[in-house]
Amino acid sequence: MYDESRHLARQDGPPADPDPMETAEWRDALLSMLETNGPERVRQILDMLTDTAANAAVGWRPPRNTPYVNTIAVQVQPPFPGDLAIEERLAALMRWNALAMVVRANLAHGELGGHIASYASAADLFEVGFNHFFRGGPAGQADLVFCQPHSAPGVYARAFLEGRLEEADLAHYRQEITARARGARGLSSYPHPWLMPDFWQFPTGSMGIGPINAIYQARFMRYLAHRGLLDTTGRKVWGIFGDGEMDEPESMSALTLAAREGLDNLVWVVNCNLQRLDGPVRGNGRIVDELESLFAGAGWNVIKLLWGSDWDGLFARDTGGALRRAFSQTVDGQLQTFAAKDGRFNRDHFFGQDPQLVRLAQGLTDEEIDRLRRGGHDLVKIHAAYHAAARSTGRPTVILAQTKKGYGMGEAGQGKMTTHQQKKLDRDALIAFRDRFSLPLSDEQAESLAFLHPGADSAEIRYLHARRGELGGPVPARSPQAAPVPVPALERYAGFALQAGGKEMSTTMAFVRLLSSLLKDKRLGPRVVPIVADEARTFGMAALFRQIGIYSSAGQRYEPEDIGSVLSYREALDGQILEEGISEAGAISSWTAAATSYAVHGTAMLPFYIYYSMFGFQRVGDLIWAAADQRARGFLLGATAGRTTLGGEGLQHQDGASLVTAAGVPNCRAYDPAFASEVAVIVDHGMRAMLERQQDVFYYLTLVNENVPQPSLPPEAHEGVIKGLYRHGAHGQGEPAVRLVGSGAILREAIAAGELLAADWDIASEAWSATSYAELARDAREVERWNRLHPDQPARRSHVEQCLAGGAPVVAASDYVRAWPSLIAPHCPARMTVLGTDGFGRSDTRSALRQFFEVDRFHIVLAALHALADAGACPRELCAQALARYPIRTDPRPSWEA
Repeated sequence: MYDESRHLARQDGPPADPDPMETAEWRDALLSMLETNGPERVRQILDMLTDTAANAAVGWRPPRNTPYVNTIAVQVQPPFPGDLAIEERLAALMRWNALAMVVRANLAHGELGGHIASYASAADLFEVGFNHFFRGGPAGQADLVFCQPHSAPGVYARAFLEGRLEEADLAHYRQEITARARGARGLSSYPHPWLMPDFWQFPTGSMGIGPINAIYQARFMRYLAHRGLLDTTGRKVWGIFGDGEMDEPESMSALTLAAREGLDNLVWVVNCNLQRLDGPVRGNGRIVDELESLFAGAGWNVIKLLWGSDWDGLFARDTGGALRRAFSQTVDGQLQTFAAKDGRFNRDHFFGQDPQLVRLAQGLTDEEIDRLRRGGHDLVKIHAAYHAAARSTGRPTVILAQTKKGYGMGEAGQGKMTTHQQKKLDRDALIAFRDRFSLPLSDEQAESLAFLHPGADSAEIRYLHARRGELGGPVPARSPQAAPVPVPALERYAGFALQAGGKEMSTTMAFVRLLSSLLKDKRLGPRVVPIVADEARTFGMAALFRQIGIYSSAGQRYEPEDIGSVLSYREALDGQILEEGISEAGAISSWTAAATSYAVHGTAMLPFYIYYSMFGFQRVGDLIWAAADQRARGFLLGATAGRTTLGGEGLQHQDGASLVTAAGVPNCRAYDPAFASEVAVIVDHGMRAMLERQQDVFYYLTLVNENVPQPSLPPEAHEGVIKGLYRHGAHGQGEPAVRLVGSGAILREAIAAGELLAADWDIASEAWSATSYAELARDAREVERWNRLHPDQPARRSHVEQCLAGGAPVVAASDYVRAWPSLIAPHCPARMTVLGTDGFGRSDTRSALRQFFEVDRFHIVLAALHALADAGACPRELCAQALARYPIRTDPRPSWEA
């Protein structure tokens, strides 16, 4: 006997009905109303009853989950508009070419990886979209499509049939370097716009990044429309994601925002193949039920796509509801087993569990039972779900499509625990796959993994091009062309910073003032997108509330408490600020949407996202890396930056490492400016690089909230600011004995140290501002490489070598970990001593913190004297005298390690 308890979910059944006759009368009355007045009237009555039942005395709420059947009933399915036979043949061709691409690469090289089973489960979900829904065309008109990363081979297979890729390209899947040497185009492992800039729109390889970015892209489309910058009517954001991916917090973190904003331009298709990499997603439960509850609770329109057309007749004959009961009680782990087994097993173990099910299956052969399709493998059912989703209004839609992982791979992988790792198939498995999808291949062609193309004049290829032509062009496709945006002259918006003349302000205040001026520029101003997660008032941005407003799709339906204030809170439909609440992941996703608008929408925008620096690269570094992959253009501002500038806050807020992390992102330009003038020069340079020269870079600047006198900046120093190092000044008489290099907040300590060296020790020094160790190291590496590869040419000198030439020791002090200044240590001509703020932060005053981390002026003086003594340039006794003279602790261990 089959043990039913092995696959039944534990459920407490409903309590016994005390009056079945009364219950039947209620049901019959409802059905009579449906027949007489239609579904709209039934919904009205049910809504009224729900409100009544929600009374505390009753305490009833409707269940979140609906029966485990398709949401789109068979009687309301729209007619399938395409040629079903041709589309099935096309899908089969793409399945084969995707499989051949991965298996070929691994047979030849053994270690390249790739995935077969994911696309095998999602192929039909993609194909219905490509043939009927995903609109192409130029940026600003096309839909946005986020592709499940493990299904990339299938997208390449379609591009091959479309003529966008050659057979040689497919043969170099995951061989990008080798392909270039052979004159072919290598295909990246997953969707990577950086590596395939005219093909992929969005990177999705890091699970959870695609879903949250899709939501904020859909919201940014509305933002552009409401601000009158772009007509986005009719465009959709489509995302095909995995059910296991929904466990990532980023996947779920913005669901309520999508519903709150009424983003009916957003459709997710969650491929519920019920398996993660190593086994079931919810082996002891049902992921479809869980996701339905989550999405419905968040306010989404949920469409369940579970069973194919083959099941329609069975459901129609199942008057007793046995099928519904069986499905409602079968957990995903058992559904996976059913997927992996043949028709005989399913007859015995699924249909065999109930006499009513046995009778339903009597007219089916074992082969027919084996071919009963789940909804995600039925083109007709998929089209019906997509059709409904595309026409849904007022809220986003998610389609929960049930599939089989490794669909069609049979014994080689369908539904098996190991299917995700399956990258090679033997001869019998390849021939079985060929037979399963009726592919026109001989045994020898199947075994040799020959790519299939039916010919440019075949009915299949003509149909393929006709469908894409009607939808506007190929998808995915990226068009990085956008009209340049002119940047106003630096003096027009930042003269106050360049000629500060000792005026006291923080670099945060200077940035906000600079931003306010940019917003007033008639051409650039409308393209500026200020973004904050929260703390706009902390950063001094409250004045912008009235000036440009905070974007809200609902406008402002209330009278703010501070309406009489000049800094009152103002939300507006055409507001310009994106204030995302306490969600760094949401804010960086908004920034990414704006920073890629030039390619996604053909409209260049300039986003400035300002945040606590500790909550940037450390907290959402993966999202920033994905933005880099997308060739984002914009500014990230790490405010209240550094380990010692945020007095009183302590360990969780004091940032000492973000610049090092930023330096590791290839197209990020990381700067640590000390003064308002440096901020202005860097922002101006960045805007011209991104908006006028259209370079695919973005900028990270640290900002501090410490009010200090701001010096003016001479024009001849501007180039050094951008390159990363310039001479700020000198102290003492004669040639400098030591060079003191400071960055950010610690530059002023280096300057003060120079004054102490001159006054107390009669030692001359130079003070240098290191605005970017990352840029200095980048330049030095390039020069070093050029010299290595051109031994017959005169050697070049890096900016570091030119600035710090000679033997004078260098002391570099930073408010960041020592690894930040150490980026230039291998390229510094003289001995270099590095002071930094390694360790955890502490709560105290700025001066106490700088003394604690040994980066204050006294420790810089001591480091300079020690370096000079080591070089034989001063008596070592001066070090001991300095220890006695200055407030320097001599604990046996560094205090930050205690």
